[in-house]
Amino acid sequence: MLFIKNAQVMDPYTGLDAKREILVDDRGIITAVDTKVDVPEGCAVYDAAGNTVCPGFIDTHVHFRDPGQTAKEDVASGMRAAAAGGFTTVVCMANTSPTCDNVDTLRYVHEQARKAGGFVNVKQACAITKGLRGAELTDFAALLAEGAPGFTDDGLNLTDMNLCLTAMEQAAAHDTVLSFHEEDRSLVLSAGVNFGSKAAEMFGVQGAKPSAEEAMVARDIALALRTGARVVFQHISSGLSVDLIRAGKALGAKIYCEVTPHHISLTEDAVCAYGTYARMNPPLRKEEDRQGLIRGLQDGTVDMIATDHAPHTAEEKARPFAQAPSGITGLETAFSVCNTYLVQTGALTRMQLLEKMSRNPAEVYRFAGKSIAVGHRAELAVLDWNCEKVYKEYYSKGINTPYTGAPLIGSAICTIMGDRVVHIQ
Repeated sequence: MLFIKNAQVMDPYTGLDAKREILVDDRGIITAVDTKVDVPEGCAVYDAAGNTVCPGFIDTHVHFRDPGQTAKEDVASGMRAAAAGGFTTVVCMANTSPTCDNVDTLRYVHEQARKAGGFVNVKQACAITKGLRGAELTDFAALLAEGAPGFTDDGLNLTDMNLCLTAMEQAAAHDTVLSFHEEDRSLVLSAGVNFGSKAAEMFGVQGAKPSAEEAMVARDIALALRTGARVVFQHISSGLSVDLIRAGKALGAKIYCEVTPHHISLTEDAVCAYGTYARMNPPLRKEEDRQGLIRGLQDGTVDMIATDHAPHTAEEKARPFAQAPSGITGLETAFSVCNTYLVQTGALTRMQLLEKMSRNPAEVYRFAGKSIAVGHRAELAVLDWNCEKVYKEYYSKGINTPYTGAPLIGSAICTIMGDRVVHIQ
């Protein structure tokens, strides 16, 4: 059993923002949330004085590289990184090796999470198309029955419009969600950096045009309207994409949008400073795009913040810019970055940030029982909103991030799963 005292409880599911005590039984179930709780003798105690206790964060877009690329990350190390960042549930992408397009690979990931101790909920998304080849749909029914939370060919655009339409029809029939990496490859002259930027010139590459994303977003809004499918637009980088999604929602499309901590805090100029450690796909864009993403967060067009946690080895990132892989790690730094650039600047309130990092992802993916309520499993993060934080070491195998050594504000200092404190900073 676990007794949490002196907690400022903030729950975006219920709107609660008040001092409360929490009692968790030996099954990990919350049995009391009140101003005063009767504590059984011998109960473990966690003192949250001065800090906020909230539902754990949910990241709907991570890469744990397992199976197939475990030198970069594996399920166990990814879970440790998630817990260190205050995340209690993650959704892994399907671009593993072999591709998670079948029941056996899906079961493998679930078993790896169980072996690692199950201290973070690891949900494994499955591919929309077999082998991510964009030609033949996977067996949605079989994969959903095995626990897939949704489907994505993340990293690759569904270029074939008829196939995309069929995928949406199947998703609507099965009442599941599709997550789309939106990028017309004919407009990506070279990946990882914004077209026409100083960084593109510096590294001698052409870059990726923002219209590569915008055109695909517009196309798929139209298809979503026709099919009634639930569609998530992943890691949006363009302000115009946000405007299109806003319009699509007004028309009644069942569409959702995620942005990353790096796209709301950095611009294309960061690539000049950090090189391959700021190379990502889609790339960092202009300041007006960054501001457009923030406006989308403010008015609800952007539903959630997802890290696109993408670990790579130091050797890979040391390659020349044009040959290095895209992506940065993000689970451990996410809250600090978002608090620094959104809450501390006044762009979002604390509760709004918790909505984007916990409640909204749960609602989009229909993960039930995540609020701090009697009868729910305790899946909690403990936050210090005001501490100074500088990241130097990581639990992830990947260290490819531009935030190392950067002065940030706020930290997830503790993660609680059930009646266990699974991480303390």
